[in-house]
Amino acid sequence: MRYVRLLLVLPVLLAAFPPVTAAERILDAKLHHVRAGFEREWSDFPEQPEGPRLVISFQANPNDVEHSLRLRQQDVKQTWRVSLNQKELGKLVLDENDMVVYFAIPPGGISDGDNMLLIEAASATPDDIWVGQIVLDPRPLEDVLSEATVDVHVFNATKPGDHLPTPCRITIVNAEGTLVATAATSNESLAARTGVIYSANGQAKFGMPAGDYTVYAGRGFEYDIDSVRLSLAPGDLVQKELIIHREVPTEGYVSCDPHIHTLTYSGHGDATIDERVITIAGEGIELPVATEHNRQIDFDAASRRQGVRTYFTPVVGNEVTTSLGHFNIFPVATNGLVPEFQLKDGNAIMESIATRTGARAIVLNHPRDSHSGFRPFGPEWHNSASGENTADWLFRARAVELVNSGAQQSDLMQTYRDWFGLLNRGVLMTPVGASDSHDVSRFIVGQARTYIRCNDDQPGEIDVAEAIKNLLAGRVLVSCGLLVDMTVNDKYGPGDLVQADDAPRVRLRVLGPSWATAEKVALYANGVAIREEEIRNGTRGGVKWSGEWTLPDMNHDVHLVAIATGPGINALYWPIAKSYQPTSPVVERHVIGSTGAVWLDVDVDGQRTSALAYAQRLMTKYSNRPIDVAAALAPYDEAVAVQAAALLKASGADLNDAELRLALKQAGRHVERGFRAFLEAWRAHEVARSQ
Repeated sequence: MRYVRLLLVLPVLLAAFPPVTAAERILDAKLHHVRAGFEREWSDFPEQPEGPRLVISFQANPNDVEHSLRLRQQDVKQTWRVSLNQKELGKLVLDENDMVVYFAIPPGGISDGDNMLLIEAASATPDDIWVGQIVLDPRPLEDVLSEATVDVHVFNATKPGDHLPTPCRITIVNAEGTLVATAATSNESLAARTGVIYSANGQAKFGMPAGDYTVYAGRGFEYDIDSVRLSLAPGDLVQKELIIHREVPTEGYVSCDPHIHTLTYSGHGDATIDERVITIAGEGIELPVATEHNRQIDFDAASRRQGVRTYFTPVVGNEVTTSLGHFNIFPVATNGLVPEFQLKDGNAIMESIATRTGARAIVLNHPRDSHSGFRPFGPEWHNSASGENTADWLFRARAVELVNSGAQQSDLMQTYRDWFGLLNRGVLMTPVGASDSHDVSRFIVGQARTYIRCNDDQPGEIDVAEAIKNLLAGRVLVSCGLLVDMTVNDKYGPGDLVQADDAPRVRLRVLGPSWATAEKVALYANGVAIREEEIRNGTRGGVKWSGEWTLPDMNHDVHLVAIATGPGINALYWPIAKSYQPTSPVVERHVIGSTGAVWLDVDVDGQRTSALAYAQRLMTKYSNRPIDVAAALAPYDEAVAVQAAALLKASGADLNDAELRLALKQAGRHVERGFRAFLEAWRAHEVARSQ
């Protein structure tokens, strides 16, 4: 009955099976649900697995020469061993994407008579996987993967009739849409993994099994995707040209990934430094920051060695990895002092960064992730509504990672709410998008990125000082599959202070490639959505939507942020990863683009006056009397009410007092919402601290 249930749940997965040759032998035609640990990882898996391991028994004759084993895997997040007759053949590829992989069976690996193939997890860490469609091929692996040859050339159509070879990402899937292994190996111009080849020069020649395939070519967020179908017979040599076009206009902005690793220097993931620089060029990152854990590494020599240095300007950084959070710092000297990352005091860590490196940019990484038991913006430390944090030394960082495509949140907006709370608290941190990639293709480098206002005419000669200055000033756009830019009164952009004598006019553009869809754009004032619009034609490439909104009169300074969202990308030429430390078993992927903050100087004092500052003025004016403060909040917005609630709570006021609740109601729903939001976050903080 269990197999019947699986057929009902996943009919597409179980019905599809690639054809086999006469020499091949199907050992198992099904995909099987296997679980490590006891908890279901994702809600789209059946509640009960077939078991903790997959065992396939079969009869065979012994092999005098190398044979090959082919299987299909999905959702592999942890280490799973593949063994034949108690001898390990290898491990499943550590990758959640759908792929067909191969293992070499050495001579004598197959016994005469009974044989047992075992696939089991290396630990009890929860991991639900699909694995199966297992085929035994009597040929050596090299012969299987070299049945036919494909020679691909990818060009960038810089203008009509002018096609230039370009760094790119090449993705190969079979007729079932599954990544497939090829004979390609990494070298001086290629970085190759199962179904994915990055090319430094747009050329890739590689062997493949015979069969039907689709080959895709792209160059990251700013380019379209070209594709071609192949039908390969044994002995074929097929040459194909693919042409990609730049679709997303980003003039005046430099694409930066401020969080990049390598296996060579971080010790985990799989991208060597030579492979890494090819992937950076292949994804169109112009300002990559090397952020190895507690090491200061320069990508310059590797990028010159691999012939891609003209495509980007590398920056030396360091992910200062401590028990109290991770911080990307840059620029730093390769041979300079490294911060004392073993320290257990937050202020001491920040002092060490300052005195040892002088790094201008300090980014608080993945603030909602737990490392060493510490979650910087977890409720035990942080009130998301008010921006208060008991570890306030964290705010000595100058920027915060809102979107980390290698560690997305189940609730993608949570980090934005955290950031809005900080801005309302008067903590001016720049929003950042980054990939945190350690891999060639499992997590795509530059998938989330930060666009910094800077001259981008010569990607290999970017003015790093100018870029960092503008980053710290907030002149940025955050992108993960979409991009939004905003202009206020035809003059001001992110990071600017707008002289708002009249009702401000906001012009917005939502941009993205044709393979990413935008569904909605919203404008937030002090973290509250004040205008939204659905995007009807969100699949077009380039400018997906544009509009101009005139805002209502404001009573005090506010910050404006525009955010566009859409469904996540599942296509294997640029798949969005599942959540890294999920807070929900429901899989939700999204693309998102947002602006940095534009401040409206409504009170015309030449300063960015925060919601906290207005609340403090009311507290002083009314001598901390809760009823009077509540009444005075009527002309202010919800963000000011949140900050007033925090100040009253700190002064000892009972926020549940009946008279106060009545005063809040009379002041307006926005004031009630502000107090309610603060109390909900405060209660979550109290519960977390008590556990």
